[in-house]
Amino acid sequence: MESSSATPGGGRTRREATRQRLYEAAVTLIAEQGFSATTVDEIAERAGVAKGTVYYNFASKSVLFEELLRHGVGLLTASLREAAERTAREGGSRVDALDAMVRAGLVFIDRYPAFTQLYVAELWRTNRAWQSTLMVVRQEAVAVVEGVLREGVEGGEFSEEIDVPLTAAALVGMVLVAALDWKSFQPERSLDDVHAALSRLLQGRVSGAR
Repeated sequence: MESSSATPGGGRTRREATRQRLYEAAVTLIAEQGFSATTVDEIAERAGVAKGTVYYNFASKSVLFEELLRHGVGLLTASLREAAERTAREGGSRVDALDAMVRAGLVFIDRYPAFTQLYVAELWRTNRAWQSTLMVVRQEAVAVVEGVLREGVEGGEFSEEIDVPLTAAALVGMVLVAALDWKSFQPERSLDDVHAALSRLLQGRVSGAR
């Protein structure tokens, strides 16, 4: 999973590159065989680094996975925010912004399917050491959608009866579940095709009404 914060040259960049390789290795292995079955030795081997390098960057396997979740959801949040801001700069409506975020979410999941599978699986667990961190970063992503919905309500574009927190969570959930279904059971469909289907749902164009 790529980071948007790295800059050419310097020790910071080298460390970020190392952490990036560890993220990639961990997400692949844990998706393949589960968290408990994945060892630090395997992560180090897959990343092409010494075992000590893993512990230099992360205190434990649990900390590595917690930071992986924070990193991945952070990238998703940034992509959602950028989509909304770009739409606003281009003079689009709040519905246009939501639609742009739906597409941004699909692009992210298409690029990082293994991470998305892990993220959704972890949302259902309550006994993990990183559960509180997961809830915080999840809320950061949902809050971006909430912001657009609130602006739409305040501007009269959306009904004041909308339950903003629940609607935002539903939109994020729709994208996650639909995308995982796409990648798992309908991989022959294009991203544009899946986006078009979700866009119709978003814009209320599924009833046949004109």
